[in-house]
Amino acid sequence: MDPQDHERFRDYVESRWSTLLRLANLLTGGDRHEAEDLVQTALMKALSRWRHIEDPEGYVRKVMYRHQISRWRLRRPHREPTFATPPADFGVADGTSAADLRITVGQALARLTPRQRTMLVLRYFEDLSETEVAAALGCSVGTVRSTTHRSLARLRRLAPELDTPDRTAAIVPSSNLPKGAHT
Repeated sequence: MDPQDHERFRDYVESRWSTLLRLANLLTGGDRHEAEDLVQTALMKALSRWRHIEDPEGYVRKVMYRHQISRWRLRRPHREPTFATPPADFGVADGTSAADLRITVGQALARLTPRQRTMLVLRYFEDLSETEVAAALGCSVGTVRSTTHRSLARLRRLAPELDTPDRTAAIVPSSNLPKGAHT
């Protein structure tokens, strides 16, 4: 790798690390160590092909998606993360802060299967279309639609406090909501 490419790669990592780590954190269900491993793996793969990559952001994200798919295809037992029991007054509708909302969403996402979590993260947090999600995950658009529908239904069962119009709007922009969803 020549010095110019090395400098470009270093600048890219410095400027995009936190964004990539946030995405990886969502994809891994909130496991910070797995998220860091996911970002580092993607960056290592990008480094080996850096001079040939035209769109570094797209390349690194696609590597992250595909690596995460490979991880949940492995037949390892699913570890259910444990969280401390929130206080009784947690989640009062009129006083819930944005931080409480992020924690609730993170906990609910962590309880989904990796495939369900990946679909929702790509579709609603990454703002990809159904076609783009299908291309990124190597599946059909119909699979994206059905998995997204089942994932949202399960998310609503796991965290019913998120299924209110004001909270849904705070989590997912209305342009990203599926047809018939609360706005």
